[in-house]
Amino acid sequence: MNAGGSLALFSGVAAFKIAVGSMAVALANGAADTLTRSLAVELAPVRVNAISPDVIDTGAWDALGEQGKVDLFADHSERHPARRIGTAANVAETVLFAMSNSFLTGVTLAVDGGEALT
Repeated sequence: MNAGGSLALFSGVAAFKIAVGSMAVALANGAADTLTRSLAVELAPVRVNAISPDVIDTGAWDALGEQGKVDLFADHSERHPARRIGTAANVAETVLFAMSNSFLTGVTLAVDGGEALT
């Protein structure tokens, strides 16, 4: 990769907001955060950042069934300070920001509607 290039990794809110039953996801998300910081140092001047979404309205939740998905989205919307569920476009905008900002490296950007604050 050329100097000044950029990598975007994915983490998730489970790294910051621990819940019973989510240990494996929390470990994977935490590892992605640590990997991001480590690679930012190891690969410099290539920039490495992570994106950490919460519940995003994608097909990932279809297995819950229509009512299960509606219930999950309603619960998260009620708790999030943003009072809504994120979209794939919200995540894509953050990836583009992380990859285009030439002075951003080694950080995890939360795209979680404020979920980690609750």
